[in-house]
Amino acid sequence: MHFRKTIIILQKITRGCRMFRLFWIGLGGFLGAVSRYAVSGWAYRMVGSTWFPYGTITVNVLGCLLIGFLSGMAEGRHLLSPDMRAMLLIGFLGSFTTFSTFGYETFTLARDGEFWVGFLNVGVHLLLGLVGVWLGFSLSRLL
Repeated sequence: MHFRKTIIILQKITRGCRMFRLFWIGLGGFLGAVSRYAVSGWAYRMVGSTWFPYGTITVNVLGCLLIGFLSGMAEGRHLLSPDMRAMLLIGFLGSFTTFSTFGYETFTLARDGEFWVGFLNVGVHLLLGLVGVWLGFSLSRLL
């Protein structure tokens, strides 16, 4: 609860200042990167196999679900201030999702002759990513 009070006080102090919006985005980016590392590692430990990039797909689908939900809440309920929206959608989710890692892993699979696994990786990311955004946005409408 103490952390939440601190965030509210910082929001009030920094409201409307462009420089502080960069602070919020940077803070979100830090938290997103740390979360990405933790969630990706957790996914690999749960599956116990590295033949497919399970950590990346887990992070990307979860990121799609979160961006759908948060953007739906922001648009439909106006629950997020512009600074918090920037922190969460640009900062946190921008560093939490891993499109560059997805590209590199797909390239590596193709380079190593694992073309079908590479195509599977692209298809699963696209399908589950779009489903995640739709599901998150739909969930935001139920609340």
